[in-house]
Amino acid sequence: MQQELAAGGFPVDILGVNAAGLESGNAAVTTGRTLPWLQDTVAVDAWHDWNVTWRDCVILDRHNQVVAVYNLTAHNLADPASYAELRTLFEVAATGL
Repeated sequence: MQQELAAGGFPVDILGVNAAGLESGNAAVTTGRTLPWLQDTVAVDAWHDWNVTWRDCVILDRHNQVVAVYNLTAHNLADPASYAELRTLFEVAATGL
């Protein structure tokens, strides 16, 4: 999806943020993948600030304000409708519409 959005002219960066305290799984999550992966900390606590649940995709605007949350457990991206819905959320956030 990152490449599709970039090809469409949408300035979107997709990355993962692991919850504080779950650092031991970072190597397994990132092996063989190119997705940038960040580690939340107790001091920052982004998961708490964004009220994240497991597998949430939190979409921020250009001012780092949350504009949408899309849960990937409830919306399987193997389903073309879910994939398209998430892509549209990214596009809207990128263009500010």
